[in-house]
Amino acid sequence: MPHLFFRRLPAVGLLGALALTGCAAPVDGPAAEPVDTHGAIAGASELAEPALGLTTIDGDGHVSHLDLLDETSADLGRVRAPETVHSDGRYLFAADAEGVSIVDSGVWTWDHVDHFHYYRAPAHVLGEVAGEGVATVATSNSSTTGGTGVFFPGSGEAVLLDTEALSAGEIVERFRLERAAGAGMVVPAGSFAAIAAGDEVTLHAADGEEIGTTASCVEPRGTITTRVGAVIGCRDGALLVTVAEAVPVVERIPYPDGATAPRATAFANREGRPTVAAVAGEAGVWMLDTRERSWTLVPTPEPVVQATAVDDRAQNLLALTADGRVLVLDGATGELRAQTPALVGASLAAAEPVSLIADQQRAYLNGPAEGRLWEVDFADGARIAREFTPSRTPLFVAETGR
Repeated sequence: MPHLFFRRLPAVGLLGALALTGCAAPVDGPAAEPVDTHGAIAGASELAEPALGLTTIDGDGHVSHLDLLDETSADLGRVRAPETVHSDGRYLFAADAEGVSIVDSGVWTWDHVDHFHYYRAPAHVLGEVAGEGVATVATSNSSTTGGTGVFFPGSGEAVLLDTEALSAGEIVERFRLERAAGAGMVVPAGSFAAIAAGDEVTLHAADGEEIGTTASCVEPRGTITTRVGAVIGCRDGALLVTVAEAVPVVERIPYPDGATAPRATAFANREGRPTVAAVAGEAGVWMLDTRERSWTLVPTPEPVVQATAVDDRAQNLLALTADGRVLVLDGATGELRAQTPALVGASLAAAEPVSLIADQQRAYLNGPAEGRLWEVDFADGARIAREFTPSRTPLFVAETGR
């Protein structure tokens, strides 16, 4: 059987990609040289379909990649043993107390809203960004443009990396600013970045210059980028950062009047979609529609520990129970549509980093304690489509190429 490993973390983000027109159909062959042309970079090949894979990091830092099309596996190198891992669908950012190690899976998708371009380039370990404390990483929906945010809680340093430089194999810091030590995040938004720290959000140009706009955000936790903009979770709701006419705009999306359910602290969805999901304690799942600027509390048949919005025509909502079952729910009513058997109960009981990841057609789930990874067809009665047995423990996982 193929071998793989991974884990997933809060995803974070940026505004949507620039809308481009006049695109040629994908073809096999060398990609164009310009970095900003359809997401291509020098040395990459454009493909006719996405090169979907599962890129994994085990507890000792060994990095592997499983090709989901032909089920072949490859070793990509080794990083320091991570405590958390975040991915944007191409890069993996493995954080430990000494900094962040960056892995390029070599596969990615360029989203043009009405169609997509798919690429493959050599995969490798890029290098490290030094810092104090296990960093929070925030990414955009583009793996070749914009920025990637890193916040080190031990020192309070807020760093914006140049994502275009990452795509060329270089680690370049656009800025490194000082904040008070403690929790925080740097959230990319177009060519700008929002720094959330100390109950306040400030907006910055790519060179670090503060633009002057600030917003209150008490206890910032959780971030994600949708097709609409970048979300920052706050105690009283969320901030949505968009860019209009080359100017960043911050909007507040408060929880509904009278809401008593616990706040959202981690967001997840099918990458780029406007609606995101977050567990609302034992009350159910918060659904945040960034297009409508609205929250909806969806009751669930039982308490869940993770949730992700597929945000498809069927409004599928996926959730993970404490005993390791994947639930397929109606995202509008919370009605149970299907469920898997208990797959990752031992991992959840051991507090292992289980991740439930959704794309347009499948969901993926890793079980470190079980030594397995599952592919679930959520639209077909939560059918287990494939089960993989990795040669190393699948501790941290990311679906790449999407």
